[in-house]
Amino acid sequence: MRTDIHKEIIENSKKGNSKAQYQLYQLYAKAMYNTCYRMMNSRSEAEDMLQEAFTEAFMKLHTFRYESTFGAWLKRIVVNKCLNEIKKRKADLNFVEDMTIYNEKKDNEDFITGLNTDNIKKAMKQLPEGSRMIFSLYLLEGYDHREIAQILNTSESNSKSQYMRAKRKIKEILEGGKYEN
Repeated sequence: MRTDIHKEIIENSKKGNSKAQYQLYQLYAKAMYNTCYRMMNSRSEAEDMLQEAFTEAFMKLHTFRYESTFGAWLKRIVVNKCLNEIKKRKADLNFVEDMTIYNEKKDNEDFITGLNTDNIKKAMKQLPEGSRMIFSLYLLEGYDHREIAQILNTSESNSKSQYMRAKRKIKEILEGGKYEN
């Protein structure tokens, strides 16, 4: 059992205390909004997903057992809410099985070093939806390819190859200065 730094607020929220629920919202809304925005690629859709995720989280709060941090538990709800919305739209995620381009080398640090986060986010907007989601889940949200494959109901190799393609495309965009404002 992990200790959550906001345990008292969480326990009061479980009891239906609206002030405590508002405190939880204030503590986590910005980070969860950023996750929603990266996945949905739209401010209004991100705001909608954020509200729906918090509504669901408060309804399910009684199931939170401190087996992970509250932030991790909430983030899973947020990610699932966004993915379900995208699936409703029957998005073509453009998955491919080409593994020849994937090199197991961990060069993420090299990729990020010296790059402006805002420019990366702008470049991400130009990625196809499936690639953008995998790139975001892997690099920005910290999921591994096995977890992404489970979340998106695809193969691990698909996740890896889509990530590599997205990474290569973002490099091209950033090197060419072709990102949209």
